[in-house]
Amino acid sequence: MPTSLTRQLVEFGRTIRLSHTLFALPFALGTALVADPPCPDATSLALLLACMVAARTAGMGMNRVADAAIDARNPRTADRAIPAGRLSRRTTLAISLTSGAAFMALAWGFFVLQRNAWPGILAPAFLAILYGYSWTKRITALSHWVLGLCLGLAPVGVWIALRGEISLWPVLIGAAVMLWTAGFDILYALQDVEVDRRERLHSIPARWGRHVAVRLAAACHLLMWVLLALAVPQIMAFVDTLVEGRVGRSAVPAGWASLAALALIAGVLLAQHIRSRRTTPEQINAAFFRMNVLVSMIWLAGVAADVLILAR
Repeated sequence: MPTSLTRQLVEFGRTIRLSHTLFALPFALGTALVADPPCPDATSLALLLACMVAARTAGMGMNRVADAAIDARNPRTADRAIPAGRLSRRTTLAISLTSGAAFMALAWGFFVLQRNAWPGILAPAFLAILYGYSWTKRITALSHWVLGLCLGLAPVGVWIALRGEISLWPVLIGAAVMLWTAGFDILYALQDVEVDRRERLHSIPARWGRHVAVRLAAACHLLMWVLLALAVPQIMAFVDTLVEGRVGRSAVPAGWASLAALALIAGVLLAQHIRSRRTTPEQINAAFFRMNVLVSMIWLAGVAADVLILAR
């Protein structure tokens, strides 16, 4: 076992895959641009990023603790840090709980900055969902959508933190993220069908097979795209209001970049599902990580172009 705290933290960062923060973060940042135009102040933005990293670290750390025994019996995951003995359950749990406490403390930072108590009040409920996800796969096939909810709460939380209220727009984005995440998590679970059945875990592929799983993932991604499309007119209205009456206003119509992003996202999602029919379960991990990060980055680029360029 590593004795250096630095080595343990590095190992922890690897085992929770900090790079996967790129799934939800761009949607959260896009929401921040719309919630506090044209961009939140540096302190608020830093606080948002710190909250997101702390919350995800807490949730993923707990997931690794909860799944350690199952991971050890799965050839694909047996080399993860806890099953392989490079990191102890106790250390991982301590980091997870510390990160959760940090998330709740950071959420109260918005009360200090803006007299907005809602992030601090709601933080325990958000954290309970993040921690609770790790056990849902033992009782229900809806665990894919619970994971989606964990990521989909990010845009909603950003809106509440910056505006102290809730509205339809962040809910649309959050629901889109939930469906998108559920879809790619169903595809990801194709790797572990036999293990899930042996361990009596309730994934969609294990319960209903590959054919149903692929179709259900496609349905989730289609609904995700529809929800994003419903959100675009509100971006157009927002940008129009922001630049209304401005001298030298750009002749480029508001929302064009978000529309272009929608088209590109449709292409990436379609390519993902075409590829899923030709890809073996063993090849899914690397291929779909890149494609789904691309989806979130395209959305952020579209929103940023509309808000930061047209509304500058």
